[in-house]
Amino acid sequence: MERTGHLREVQEAFTRQARSFAASEVARSEQLLDALLDAARPAPGERWLDAACGPGIVTRALAGRAGQAHGIDTTEAMVQLARDAAQQAGIDNATFAVDDATRSGLADASWDGAVTRFSLHHIPVPARLLDELARVVRPGARIVVLDHLADDDAEARSWVQEVERLRDRSHWASLSPAAMTALGRRAGLTLLEHRDFSFELDFDDWLNRGSQDATAHALVEDALQARPQGTERFTVTPGPVGRTLRLRMWLGTWSRDPGNGARDRRCDDG
Repeated sequence: MERTGHLREVQEAFTRQARSFAASEVARSEQLLDALLDAARPAPGERWLDAACGPGIVTRALAGRAGQAHGIDTTEAMVQLARDAAQQAGIDNATFAVDDATRSGLADASWDGAVTRFSLHHIPVPARLLDELARVVRPGARIVVLDHLADDDAEARSWVQEVERLRDRSHWASLSPAAMTALGRRAGLTLLEHRDFSFELDFDDWLNRGSQDATAHALVEDALQARPQGTERFTVTPGPVGRTLRLRMWLGTWSRDPGNGARDRRCDDG
């Protein structure tokens, strides 16, 4: 697998936080997992792909409803966690591999459906991922994406990206709702349904999981004091115990139509 600058940052970040991410409330949320599965609708006997699978939480859930589930991720530490968890749970129809979800080398039209969760904001030129998923699923298959959103307002969006990158250098860019829907359209997919909703998590746990850099943390705190107007999809509020981060999540389901000429773009990470 080719290792470019940003890909190395992603691998280093998720090697460092593999176990903490696997245990985090956002990774283990039943609300988010159920919403993703309801959108995917995997059926017995089907083969499903979990792209950028992380610790395999979604892959294992897919395996419980489908005939086979396969998770791929660029970070070996994440893939090993996923394998260990599946083995400990006695799940024998979930497999995992270290692979790049944007250029997997999997066969054309070889999967009955595909999902990806919390991956797009780590990927430069994220259309590459939708192109690849459109290529590897069969005609009529569903492709489901869950990620958090950026604001429509340019100043607010820029502010959030700065906070995110200070917290975790593997972050590339969150997308607006319009940009999300455009990804599938560009890949020749049909958007079946989509919605966005709020999700709350512990802000300090989120901050510390991304980085232990005290200087970066101090800059995040400075940035929070300069929050611009128009920032609606990333808000931090004080509470009786700690601070709460509220994110807006986007869940979209596309279909690969029969005759869709999914394009295979090969671009290197920058």
